Amino acid sequence: MTVYDVGIGFPIFYHHGTPNLGAPPEPLFADGIRWIGYDRPGYGDAPAEPGRDVASAARHTERIADDKGIERFAVLGHSGGGPHALACAALLGDRVTAAVSISGLAPYGAPGLDWFAGMASPAALRAAARGLAAKQAYEAAPTEDDPGFIPADWAALEGEWGWFGTVVAPAMAAGPGAAIDDDLAYVNAWGFDPASIAVPVLLVHGGRDASVPAAHSVWLADHVPGAELWISPDEGHISILIGAAKPAVQWLLRQR
Repeated sequence: MTVYDVGIGFPIFYHHGTPNLGAPPEPLFADGIRWIGYDRPGYGDAPAEPGRDVASAARHTERIADDKGIERFAVLGHSGGGPHALACAALLGDRVTAAVSISGLAPYGAPGLDWFAGMASPAALRAAARGLAAKQAYEAAPTEDDPGFIPADWAALEGEWGWFGTVVAPAMAAGPGAAIDDDLAYVNAWGFDPASIAVPVLLVHGGRDASVPAAHSVWLADHVPGAELWISPDEGHISILIGAAKPAVQWLLRQR
């Protein structure tokens, strides 16, 4: 798989969303930070791992850290990358100094959470919840899902967060296989319990997010011991990054 390693300083592993490649976000590059990312299985040149779960991110992250001689590091994920960052926090012990999930999902079937409520286009994930065949059939049919973006999200994509185009377009061009595996991982057992996380966790969400509603981070904040929750009521799935992502990175650095 392709591993991205940018900058010099404290290492932060970036976990990408769906469908993205794993290049760390250029708008967050700054002195004193070493960003490391990787393409999850099925993306880029990474071989697919059918049936992979969210917890597999911890195994991949640990292997990369070992290969690079990195003992301790922080993790940050956006959207579908949020659960993968939390997997590292849960499973890699004190190698992880802290974790941030921005616009991230809660576990499917989480008690007390109406998981699909507020999603602009839940059909893709509902299909995944029915199993591999249903998800493949859904992706084979011509659909135009509403990403649930508010005007502020589209405006963010016209600015520095237009960076997403460099990681979304090539991921989509390769076909839906990796995204299918991602969605199946989100709606099946994650392979870890968020309540087992014992490192500092920050959950960040926009109150107007209709891609992954803020109720997901609210649920996680109630179930991850000691987690902090930042909700920006007027922000969406992408626009939350403008005002909150850099402060979240600074929060990560303070946890060292």
